[in-house]
Amino acid sequence: MTRLLKKGGLSRAALIIAAFGAATPALAVDLDFMISDVDGKANIISEFAARYKESHPDVNITLNTVGYNVIREQLPVQLEAGTGPDLAFVTDLGGMNPYYVDLTPYVDAAAWEADYGAVLPWYRAGKEGGIYGFHTEMTVTGPYVNLTMFEEAGVDLPEPGATWEDWAEATRQVQEALGSYAGMVMDRSGHRFAGPAMSYGAKYFNDDGTLVIDEGYEKFARMMVDWHKSGLMPPDVWPAVSGAKYANGNEMFFGQEVPFYMSGSWNTGNVQSNVGDNFDWTVVPVPCGPAGCGVMPGGAGLVAFKSGDAEREAAAAGFVAWMGETEQAREWYTRTYAIPANATLQAEGLDYAGAGASENVAEGLMAFTKMAAVAAEETPQAYQLQGSPIGFKIYNATVEYLSAALNDDLTVDEALEKIREAVK
Repeated sequence: MTRLLKKGGLSRAALIIAAFGAATPALAVDLDFMISDVDGKANIISEFAARYKESHPDVNITLNTVGYNVIREQLPVQLEAGTGPDLAFVTDLGGMNPYYVDLTPYVDAAAWEADYGAVLPWYRAGKEGGIYGFHTEMTVTGPYVNLTMFEEAGVDLPEPGATWEDWAEATRQVQEALGSYAGMVMDRSGHRFAGPAMSYGAKYFNDDGTLVIDEGYEKFARMMVDWHKSGLMPPDVWPAVSGAKYANGNEMFFGQEVPFYMSGSWNTGNVQSNVGDNFDWTVVPVPCGPAGCGVMPGGAGLVAFKSGDAEREAAAAGFVAWMGETEQAREWYTRTYAIPANATLQAEGLDYAGAGASENVAEGLMAFTKMAAVAAEETPQAYQLQGSPIGFKIYNATVEYLSAALNDDLTVDEALEKIREAVK
């Protein structure tokens, strides 16, 4: 198994792929690849880039590792100014569509439509046709639970189908019995918030396709505020960060400060790597509400950006096309413990255990896959939201203004009105 490098363990200089192989040809194309290494994948993609260079010696790829907030907030500004990278992993799939290189001339378009047809529309932002990225990770939001803490507290796990209120009560009992810092933590993310809100009836879209803040959204928003005010959720994540910035609860879960962590499938390898034998953990079915058991699908995609330089654009598109071929895609999904977005590989199945995944990880990925299937039936607006180019508008407004309410800068009613104004 390739060891996943921890955040902060890579430098720009260490990842200059031109260092591999023969001397750089005189007419080499130099590509800049922006990546956030919050989940330890930079070391793996550097191996793929080095392998690509063996067959394409004129292409030099330099990995530039940055914080996730740089990709969310600064990358669009850089692209608009014409100073962006040639390649990146992105999560705002539809929102960055104007900057993508169309991969259609570089791939077998029919094969890509067959294998990736379910996710290609997420990149098109409502346009007809075009292939704009290799979906490197099909993700599903959902919770991790520290089984050891529940056992030590003598508290039974809620059964599948239990509500968010049921889990709030169970984790409160664990918190009180063990004196833990908090009972539940959720990533500071409007994407993470959306699935539970849908469980309480949040539709997110009006019939005309515009965004809406409705009673279901408001219901879960008030629950989140109450859980923070009572101490069930910690002040270190949602209230502690400014604006719409992302923050996660990884360290709190790894350090056994909280027994329940609402994160997602992309984190399974990271959890395994950091938890090790410190405690027993599992992935549980997402809690439900009166409108179903909502999760958000999504993930990241490898894309090539327009630069105005035809040679660079072609080289960048060629690398993305190569990564999306079945052989590379199979290895990538398996080694990164990702749910494949490729239909052929979904049907084939992946040998996660052979790549070093623990039984927990393999079972967790199966659990996340089942959650996605349930959500597709019960909360189909999740898939609509994921493909919307304006989805990040409601994600960011959710985080910014609910956090203001948690800090008593706004009342909950004022925060909800601010969110409504932001998404008009």
